[in-house]
Amino acid sequence: MTHQISRREALRITTLAAAAAALSSSPLARAASSGGLLARTERKRVLRIAHLTDIHVQPELHADKGMAACLRHVRDLTDKPDVIFTGGDHVFDSFAQKEPRARALWDLWTRTLKDECGIPVESCIGNHDVWGVAKSKSQATGAEPLYAKAWAMDQLKIASPYRSFDRAGWHFIFLDSVFPNAESYLAKLDDQQFEWLAGDLAAVKPGTPTMIVSHIPIFSVAVLDFGKRDETKPTQVDQSLMHTDATRLHNLFLKHAALKVCVSGHLHLIDRVDFDGVTYLCNGAVCGNWWKGRHKQCDEGYALLNLYDDGSFEREYVAYGWKADPPPAKKPAGDKPAEKPAATKS
Repeated sequence: MTHQISRREALRITTLAAAAAALSSSPLARAASSGGLLARTERKRVLRIAHLTDIHVQPELHADKGMAACLRHVRDLTDKPDVIFTGGDHVFDSFAQKEPRARALWDLWTRTLKDECGIPVESCIGNHDVWGVAKSKSQATGAEPLYAKAWAMDQLKIASPYRSFDRAGWHFIFLDSVFPNAESYLAKLDDQQFEWLAGDLAAVKPGTPTMIVSHIPIFSVAVLDFGKRDETKPTQVDQSLMHTDATRLHNLFLKHAALKVCVSGHLHLIDRVDFDGVTYLCNGAVCGNWWKGRHKQCDEGYALLNLYDDGSFEREYVAYGWKADPPPAKKPAGDKPAEKPAATKS
C-alpha cells in the first residue's frame, strides 16, 4: 500500500530539511572542540593557556634571542593567554654539565624570562633541566644542595617536582616524567608519585574537568617517527621517549571520567592521540630542531589551549616566525684549501 503525503506535509518536511541543513552548516555547529564534543551554544571559555615546551635556551645559536622572540609573540597576541605553561627542557643542557655551565644556563633563562614575560608562568621539569645525574660528565657527587631536580625547582619556583592546583573551574596536575636511571633516565613515575597521583585524582570534585601536564608523553604517535630509524628493523619505542608505565596510567585514568586531556612536549613534534575518553597532545617545541631550524614537520612554535566550562577544549599550534641561522656550507668532497699567494718583496 502506497502512502501519499499531502502538499502541506510535503511543505513541512521540506522546510524542516532546509532548517536542519542550515543549522548543520553554521559556524556554531561546525565548531567542535579538540575533545570531540560539539560546542554548546552557552559554553564559555574560562582559560586560555600558551603551552611553551622545549625552549632549550643556551648561549649558542642565538637561543636566548629565540626565546625572547617567542615570549614577545605570546605577549603581543591580540587574544592574550591568561597563563603560560612551560613544559620542560627550559635549558640545554643541565643533565650532563658541570656546575658553572649549568649556572650560566639558568641565569640566561631567568634573565630572559624576566625581561620578556609579563604573564604568569606554571612549569614542569624536563630531562635537560635535571642537573648532574650524568656524573661522569657533570662531575657532580650527588651530595650538592642543587643536585638533580633541586636546581630546577629553585629556578622555576616550584616546591615539588609534581603538584596540582585548581583554576577557572579546571583541575591541573603537573607530573615529573623524569626517572633517573644510572647516568640516564627513564620516562615513568616512581611508586610514590603514582600513589600521589591516584589520590589526587580521587579527591577531584566530581564533574571538574582535569588536565595533566607532563614533559614526556604518556601516549604518542609521533614517538614512532622520532630521530633516525632503521626501516629494516621492527619499530621500537625508546624508554626515554614515552612513558614506560603508560598501561598503568591508562588503567588509572579509566576510573576518572573528568580527566579530559594530557599535554606534553619532549619529542619536538606535534601529534594527538584519543584513547578511552582522554586526549593526549604533544605540542611541538619552541626551539624546533634544537635551534637549527624546523624539526621534521614541526616549526619553531607553541600551542594555544582554550579551555571551556563544559570540559571541552581547543588546541592551535602557532609558529612564531623564528628563522635559524643557516648551517655553514659544506665543502665539496676532495676540495683542497686554496694555496696562499707567494710573498712579494716591496
